[in-house]
Amino acid sequence: MSDTFEAALAGRVDAMVDACTRCGKCVEVCPVTTPGGVNAEPVAVISGVLDILRTGDGPEVSRKWANACLLSGECLKACDYGVNPRFLLGMARVAMTRNKDEPGERRRQGVDGFRKVARDVTHISQMQLDDELLARLGQNPRRRISPDSPPDFVFYTGCNVIKTPHIALLALDIMDALGVTYEVLGGPSHCCGIVQMRAGDVATSGRFGESTMDKLARSKSGQVISWCPSCHVQFTETTLPTVERVRGARPFEMTPFMLFLRGKLERLRPQLRRRVPMRVALHRHPGIKGVVEAAEDILRAVPGVELVNLNQPAVGLMSNYFRALPAYRRELQKNELEAAEKAGIDALVAVYHADHRELCAHERDYPFRIMNVLEIVGASMGLARDDQFKRLKKLQDVEAIMADCADLIAQNGLDIATTRQSVQAMLDEQPLPLREKRDDAALRRDAAAPING
Repeated sequence: MSDTFEAALAGRVDAMVDACTRCGKCVEVCPVTTPGGVNAEPVAVISGVLDILRTGDGPEVSRKWANACLLSGECLKACDYGVNPRFLLGMARVAMTRNKDEPGERRRQGVDGFRKVARDVTHISQMQLDDELLARLGQNPRRRISPDSPPDFVFYTGCNVIKTPHIALLALDIMDALGVTYEVLGGPSHCCGIVQMRAGDVATSGRFGESTMDKLARSKSGQVISWCPSCHVQFTETTLPTVERVRGARPFEMTPFMLFLRGKLERLRPQLRRRVPMRVALHRHPGIKGVVEAAEDILRAVPGVELVNLNQPAVGLMSNYFRALPAYRRELQKNELEAAEKAGIDALVAVYHADHRELCAHERDYPFRIMNVLEIVGASMGLARDDQFKRLKKLQDVEAIMADCADLIAQNGLDIATTRQSVQAMLDEQPLPLREKRDDAALRRDAAAPING
């Protein structure tokens, strides 16, 4: 089956390469050509990408563009020929990896990457949740909750939102309040295959993706509600179209949670009973069409909320997609935080979990809160989930976090050394360093010290 998937994926790439007219419009509209150092003519850049797709190698400027892709999606709007430039750039990165590494090395990197994701998701979530809540998120096989009959929807969390479980739990609470039935699937046991695809191990990625896809095809509506944008793009642009080419049909359609929720807005409005008197700004990433606009519509429906536009660039799929452009990521985050401070908002509100993980500790240093959009919605509905991830990350100390979570670490039987690695990874995920803030003991020592001169 994996060979069939691999062949079908290659066939899709070949068809798009043939359909591409090399007009260069996708390069012209891309927001990262300047920060990515892509300074050649657009026609030359896209022509080089096609060379990479054919041979695994191409001009440096085309390699730069492929590696700098943040999945903003602007290129999708620019192409008039049925080509998905974002998909081709992803496949160009795979082609470069496959050209560079032997199959054994690709498999090793895929395994190592998956194990790290699984380790961190498992440990960070179990440091925050008891058995009952882990089961509610589908992360406790001993207490798995499955509906007696096919649900309205399958809610697919992906992996990494489980690190910030208050977000996923609020999504479930809101669906419960709307009377929607669902089954929750996600976490490392329902991998979308993206880690293996990035490592160039297409066969294993296909096996993982198809296995998860078959598990997701359980709802009576044929609809899967997705949370994670990475998983959404992986399924909708890579796995589902490729499997459709193999099997002749798609097992389901996938809708991002924000679009699903906006579609239920008239049912939601009567439940937004409590005023939430806050001036909030939305941290925006436009990679999936309509998600930012849906989040804005939902926030405007909350009584008391004033939505403030900070007039900052909206770029990429999520903050963690800026791997190849770390200085650009730091610049964007710094400018946004400073603009938020100047605007005097009450909260900077993100949609996605990766953005929350990167931004939340800055709440320590700024006069506003860092929140998720569902916390605002929940507050108006009388629903609340404690953001334990933010509370822990603001401690900024591995041993302090370990001590704080000692009971759950013991209850869930977590290995201390491995847990410590996951906590360190949690703190390391801080692209823009926190402001210098000296502890109280240091300030007292300075105050007691003699003044020289």
